[in-house]
Amino acid sequence: MNRRTLLAATSLLLSPFAALAQTRDPAKLRVALLPDENAATLIQNAQPLKAYLEKELKKDIELIVTTDYSSMIEAMRFGRIEIAYFGPFSYVLAKSKAHEIEPFAVGIERGSPTYNSVVVAQVGGPVASVADIRGKDFGFGDQASTSSHLIPRALLLKNGLDAGKDYRPVHLGAHDAVARAVQSGQVPAGALSKAIFEVLLERKTIDGDKVRVIATSAPIPNYPMVMQGNLAPELKDAIRKAFLELKDAAVLKSFRVQGFAATDDSAYDVLRETAKILDLDLSKLRG
Repeated sequence: MNRRTLLAATSLLLSPFAALAQTRDPAKLRVALLPDENAATLIQNAQPLKAYLEKELKKDIELIVTTDYSSMIEAMRFGRIEIAYFGPFSYVLAKSKAHEIEPFAVGIERGSPTYNSVVVAQVGGPVASVADIRGKDFGFGDQASTSSHLIPRALLLKNGLDAGKDYRPVHLGAHDAVARAVQSGQVPAGALSKAIFEVLLERKTIDGDKVRVIATSAPIPNYPMVMQGNLAPELKDAIRKAFLELKDAAVLKSFRVQGFAATDDSAYDVLRETAKILDLDLSKLRG
């Protein structure tokens, strides 16, 4: 390639027309659900979502559940999914690696765009209070989980319990795995989303006589819906509208929310600050 051709190509790449050319309007949208429970259950429960989005967006919809938070972050990073329902901290991690992704809606529960993490313990076990966790194993979920790792880890630190020094952290994956491990005595205590814990009790997946809440976190910014920044503007508007105007109870049930409100990246700065308190380097965390 000669110098003149190289300059012309560079000029084209830097022009606003190049940015337009890179926008995408695919016939099929891949929508990733947060892998915080069994994949088959998540896919089954989200069938009303698939039907709703196909109707509203006039697109084929493929529902995806990745093996864990890390693979979901990488799928978003490399453009293998267009829309994703992230946990708050897994979104922060994804944003640190894929700057162009955009949060556009946040779940509303009990009229609020926040939720809580709970620390649970086995009834009759060696942990009756947070102080009793000292010197014992403690069950966390995925490393990139907000309510099953980041927030409860900070809660324990505020109570004088430093991971690896004052207790042994055990990462168990999904939230329901933490609850089951506590119930069985695999770990005497652990942490997960309050909303998920309540669903597990409601479904009788967990026996409320065997597992109890011993601490509840301060409010956490709720799970965001996120999309690729290079989607066509008209498509992005349609996706945003589909979620913000969503009223179907059957669809909302799969998200465990009452509805969605608009959000942006700044809503999740509190989690970046929490990561700093815990001395977590986002660039080095798995994901």
